[in-house]
Amino acid sequence: MTILSIITAPDRRLKVKSRPVEAVDDKVRKILDDMLETMYQAPGIGLSAVQIGIPKCLITIDVSRDDEVNAPLYLINPDIVEYSEELASYNEGCLSLPEQFADLDRPGAITVEFLDYHGQQRQLHAEGLLSRCIQHEMDHLKGRLFVDRLSAVKRGMILRKLDKAKRQKVTA
Repeated sequence: MTILSIITAPDRRLKVKSRPVEAVDDKVRKILDDMLETMYQAPGIGLSAVQIGIPKCLITIDVSRDDEVNAPLYLINPDIVEYSEELASYNEGCLSLPEQFADLDRPGAITVEFLDYHGQQRQLHAEGLLSRCIQHEMDHLKGRLFVDRLSAVKRGMILRKLDKAKRQKVTA
């Protein structure tokens, strides 16, 4: 498996809307395998294909704790078909926005339909961290970052910090 480079903001490629996957084949599974290894290496709990420069509707997730066996979840062409009315607040971060976090309200539970690693149609009811992670990664598929859900002031502060860090890294 290959560890891939994760695109960091501000980068216009993160704003691209992802296209559905037409067929789940060995090429798609290879991308998913590489995404999962990249996510584990980062380390993170979720990664969308657009974050590695592939604007396809592919997501890898694993919200298992360090003391638990890995429990990877692959979502291909996911579609949230139900949201809870109850909102839950959580301090979100993102592999594409390193070391940046903000409290964000999202529905506390969802039901999502998707194709799995083998191309089988699945439906999953998710709550808590798993629900949050799926919603976060699905935002990426729509060209949205979690900071796009913040006020313009907070979003601007975070993006300026990242831009400054990128410029300092280039000149170093």
